[in-house]
Amino acid sequence: MSTTAPNTGKSGKPGNTGNTGKTAKTERKPRDVRGFWRVLLAVIAPVPILLQGIVYLISPVGGNAPFDETVAAVAAHQGRFELMQWLQVPWFLLIPASFAVAWVTRRRVPRLSTVGAIVTMGGLGAGLFLLGGPVTPEYLTVHEGLDPDTMEKVRSAMDNLPIFAVGSLLFILAITVGLLLQGIALARSRVAPVWMGIALAVGGFTHPFMPGHVAAGIGLVVTAVGFAGASIALLRTPNDAFDLPPEGLARQAS
Repeated sequence: MSTTAPNTGKSGKPGNTGNTGKTAKTERKPRDVRGFWRVLLAVIAPVPILLQGIVYLISPVGGNAPFDETVAAVAAHQGRFELMQWLQVPWFLLIPASFAVAWVTRRRVPRLSTVGAIVTMGGLGAGLFLLGGPVTPEYLTVHEGLDPDTMEKVRSAMDNLPIFAVGSLLFILAITVGLLLQGIALARSRVAPVWMGIALAVGGFTHPFMPGHVAAGIGLVVTAVGFAGASIALLRTPNDAFDLPPEGLARQAS
């Protein structure tokens, strides 16, 4: 009875064909992008509120000015109002900016950070969704040559809608109470200089009470300095403290 010898391959060991290195499937390591997210949040944090502060500073008329006065200001400074509209485009980034503050304070003052983030991001989301954008009826009146009396009625009708009232209330709560709580959380957490947390708290809380658009703009610039405290904390934070590594890297480390 004949027998067949096992295939030993080049190495002389049973089952080894010498092609293991070519056929073995190498597992790709997941890319670690924690540094990207950390730096991105750091860059975003002060930008939207700073640009809004500049809008207030360069505006030739107050936000609460009568309709006809605002229309006259737009007619006299139409190019400036177009610039103001573009400066307000990044305003939606105020939500991730608020998230950046919550993220750097969440471990040291978790409850305060959570409440502040909910009030701020919830109110901002409602305001951005329910309220009008940077293109106002006053601007459209001048830009499109529309009838001022008709557009004034449109403005009054919009302002009297209940949904606008709800959006305005939630937005004001976000800017005053929400940023106040987030500023206190930033100061108490000490992940950034305490005075930067105070700047965030005071700048947001006092914004609706500022006498005139120039003072309000200065207050928002102060608020932006407070948001920059989150930027400092994020840039100081190692990736391992910022977030858990990707799942594949975590398995390999264990």
